Amino acid sequence: MRGAIFLLFLFFSGHIFADNIIIAVVNNFAISSSLIETKALNRSSKQEKINTIYLHVNKILQLQKAKELNIEASENDINNALQVIAQNNNITIDQLHSYPEFLSLETEVSEKISILNLQRYITKHITIGEDEAINICSKKTSKTIKQIRIAQIIVTEVKAQKQNDQDIAIKAFLNKLSNHISKGASFKGLAKLHSQHSSYFNGGITDWIEVNNPTIKMLDSLNDSEVSEIYLTDLGFAIGIKLEERFISNNLKKCKEELIYLTAEKFYSSWVKELRDKAYIKIYHDAL
Repeated sequence: MRGAIFLLFLFFSGHIFADNIIIAVVNNFAISSSLIETKALNRSSKQEKINTIYLHVNKILQLQKAKELNIEASENDINNALQVIAQNNNITIDQLHSYPEFLSLETEVSEKISILNLQRYITKHITIGEDEAINICSKKTSKTIKQIRIAQIIVTEVKAQKQNDQDIAIKAFLNKLSNHISKGASFKGLAKLHSQHSSYFNGGITDWIEVNNPTIKMLDSLNDSEVSEIYLTDLGFAIGIKLEERFISNNLKKCKEELIYLTAEKFYSSWVKELRDKAYIKIYHDAL
């Protein structure tokens, strides 16, 4: 039945890009020459015309998918976008409404928002691991920031004869632990037993810390397995060991965002191609 309907195309004659001449079919949607800029098609080679039609095909498929997933542009989204357009052109929204081609503009805004919603939906799982981002971004710039990861035992209070003796008692306890570690005891094991910080459960290991203050610089200077001197934290006195170090880009956040964008863009492009491969598409090459 579909083929019979579009055989009507063969009965048209005269200018090949006359209004409403069907030049392609996408699923259940017919593309007529009036939907595509006729002048652009007339100036183009046959291959360029086909490329232009495929761009339109891609748009239709994306809009169909957005409708299927119920993520089309809402009326509120469209109105907000039109308000921004009006403000950027220093006119009121009423003046924009009086624009002769306002309906075409409104449709274009709706389509772009719908496709953007689809892009976000399809690529929402895209991410870049921290180590991968650091590895790539650090190669892109010579400006780097040093970070270290440490394990620490933080003690807030211990039993003491007098409350005023707390600091002395805590330091004595930490010195005792430090001596045990120096003789071969497991730092992480003692952290699990005695650290009064929430990191005790994983042996006192911290996240990556930027080397940007005297205490962290002191910890950064430690040799392998060397226990630090006692230092003060926001939660109490502590001892620590240096576990590892790394150098990261000083613009890591921006670089990581760019990597995610490029990865998502590549993924979405492949997804649209797959969407097109699964669709019913008929282009009337003889009409071009």
